[in-house]
Amino acid sequence: MIKYLGSKRALVGVLGKMADAAGARTAVDLFTGTTRVAQEFCRRGIEPTAVDLASYSLELGRCYVETDAAAVDPDEVTDALARLSALPPRPGYVTRVFCERARYFHPENGARIDAIRDGIDRLYADSALRPLLLTSLLEAADRVDSTVGVQMAYLKAYPPRALRPLALRAPVLTPGTGRAVRADALAHARTMGPVDFAYLDPPYNQHRYFTNYHVWETLVRWDDPDHYGVACKRVDARDLATRSAFNSRRTIHAALAETIAAVPARVVVTSFSDEGYVGIDELVGMAAGRGQDVRVLAFDSRRYVGSLIGIYSPAGVRVGEAGRRRNTEFLVLAGPAETLDLMVAAAGAEHLHVAGAVS
Repeated sequence: MIKYLGSKRALVGVLGKMADAAGARTAVDLFTGTTRVAQEFCRRGIEPTAVDLASYSLELGRCYVETDAAAVDPDEVTDALARLSALPPRPGYVTRVFCERARYFHPENGARIDAIRDGIDRLYADSALRPLLLTSLLEAADRVDSTVGVQMAYLKAYPPRALRPLALRAPVLTPGTGRAVRADALAHARTMGPVDFAYLDPPYNQHRYFTNYHVWETLVRWDDPDHYGVACKRVDARDLATRSAFNSRRTIHAALAETIAAVPARVVVTSFSDEGYVGIDELVGMAAGRGQDVRVLAFDSRRYVGSLIGIYSPAGVRVGEAGRRRNTEFLVLAGPAETLDLMVAAAGAEHLHVAGAVS
């Protein structure tokens, strides 16, 4: 999977165990991002709907959530990737914008990304393999990028991985299947059908995923957007339509409360960090507003590496001091008391927050 700020890799197993403990057969993963959690639901025989506004998230969902591993011929995927890999390099938008004006990739890899991305649309536009091929390209580009995991900046010198040649690999597909939807989380929650289990992982501060991963958005859309700034961000990042209520201290409280209240699920689990705009007590109140019992689990977590790199100037001069190295990730559970108790036991009762039992 691609490097991703806010990835729930460390909590995926816990969330899967809790969904099993809740007896879930259907689920929704709002704000799905890289679809890690939705994939875990698939592996456990739970039918998920993976929801996100990002175009790259939709393609990851079509690959890892909608596509059943058992329904795909591996030889067909291998042949398609070999065909794309054999295309001659052809410099285009990625080379011009993300290699020469910016420095997200080495130009040799940029020219290969351009050629392969054009080839996917030219050779596989109507193929069921298209999401798998796009995912393979995204993951290959991620392995040779020159960032620390977000695309608001790039490293001043190429790291060793950026000098390795781009290599396409077949995605490791997920058994089971679900649905991928590109939609606003609150809008989808208001109109979706009932599910057993809902997982909400909203943005919690000013960092916008649309700008943090604008390169992936462009690579999937392939729309040659105008750009601005040193980071060569898409010009539509300035549009209000690409801004989320969850990235504003002024609007996040109402948006999160409405989403938690609206989702028609027997059990709702909401992730949030102690670095977020909403305090844990307020989040507990939002969950309790559903008229259900509430429990809170707390997990110690290592902070994003960019919090350390950011103390240096572009010239490599130390200009600040590193903040704390760890934070706390909360899972706020809302549902029937007996179900929550089973979920807490499955997650590990040692994570139960001292103020986390609310009736």
